[in-house]
Amino acid sequence: MACCFMFGKKAKQTVEGDEDLHSVKVFSYNDLRMATQNFCGANKIGEGGFGSVFRGMLKDGTLVAVKVLSATSRQGIREFLTELTAISDIKHENLVTLIGCCAEGSHRILVYNYLENNSLAQTLLGSRYSNIRFNWRARVKIAVGVARGLAFLHEEIRPPIIHRDIKASNILLDQDLTPKISDFGLARLLPPNATHVSTRVAGTLGYLAPEYAIRGQVTKKSDIYSYGVLLLEIVSGRCNTNTRLPSEDQFLLERTWVLYEEGRLEEIVDIDISDDLDVEEACRFLKIGLLCTQDAMARRPNMTNVVRMLSGKREST
Repeated sequence: MACCFMFGKKAKQTVEGDEDLHSVKVFSYNDLRMATQNFCGANKIGEGGFGSVFRGMLKDGTLVAVKVLSATSRQGIREFLTELTAISDIKHENLVTLIGCCAEGSHRILVYNYLENNSLAQTLLGSRYSNIRFNWRARVKIAVGVARGLAFLHEEIRPPIIHRDIKASNILLDQDLTPKISDFGLARLLPPNATHVSTRVAGTLGYLAPEYAIRGQVTKKSDIYSYGVLLLEIVSGRCNTNTRLPSEDQFLLERTWVLYEEGRLEEIVDIDISDDLDVEEACRFLKIGLLCTQDAMARRPNMTNVVRMLSGKREST
């Protein structure tokens, strides 16, 4: 049976497939080209292993984020939409919402709700000026929210979803600074031999677990390692790597371990945090980050336990 996916009053795209595909809204390529002003550079808001992201406005005035997948999928339209339906059905407060796609010709494009405060990489860690002030309560909200979203993907989805690329630029923030994990489940949309499944593209330098970097072994535990690095970034306000700093300070994870062993962990906490800083809680968060980044996979906690530790319901030492 043919299903019709409607956009606006004029555009219509017909896709041969089953009726269960109806939950994914399909846009024409021309719709998205117009929404992003021909994918112009001025509207480009991000780029990663999966492709470039553009800010767009639909005909009804809705702001969206349009992700153009970089790898040419060998999937047919029906298979692509089936996979997208599975992703779009995953709903959680701390995951971005997929609202539609384009599967026209060789184009594979995803459409998400637009989040006003961009990503952690561009606000908390970015070199560009941001008027957002991340006090300690905001950082706790972000750290716990990301952990809950990742725990949901790992523990409550069947089969579980391994993100593969947890990093600051994949953590988006809404107007209330609620964090939303982006790019989850996208590995399903690429052909088995696509470059994204390799460490060169899927993982990001500085967040890579050793077993992933060395052997290409991807498990939930590699996501947990990446989360640990991200947690250190949230508390310290620093990128995981900064070659402009003195040699002993260039690598955040190494420096945090040194300070932990010397009993001076509070020195890595961001000095820009305002008066609401809870130093004891900040140091506990740093210890949880170190626990997540242990070389031995078996010693890293699962994300459900990470959430409990962040909430003070379980010891982190």
